[in-house]
Amino acid sequence: MGSSLHSVMDGSILTRQKLVKQLPFILYITFLAILYIANSYNAEKTIIEIGKIKHELEELRYEYITTKSNLMFHSKQSEIAGRLSGSGIRESVVPPKKIIAKGKD
Repeated sequence: MGSSLHSVMDGSILTRQKLVKQLPFILYITFLAILYIANSYNAEKTIIEIGKIKHELEELRYEYITTKSNLMFHSKQSEIAGRLSGSGIRESVVPPKKIIAKGKD
């Protein structure tokens, strides 16, 4: 154990023949580590983006509900009649009549 630690500390492990044979494997492991880190970074970025989109979707949903509620309020018959009262247009008090067309049989 002492000689292994000593060879690592003084750098002689890098000159050994076994290390040169293992160099492709070490490079492969290094590549996989870099790939793993990049994948983790990409996953975290995607999760943050999903969170932002969910928040935006929630805000748009609230805006849709508010707009729909305002439209329903402003399209009520009493609301329309109240807004048109100053312009001289009045609500009809006579109910509409149904027109029946006699077809050729």
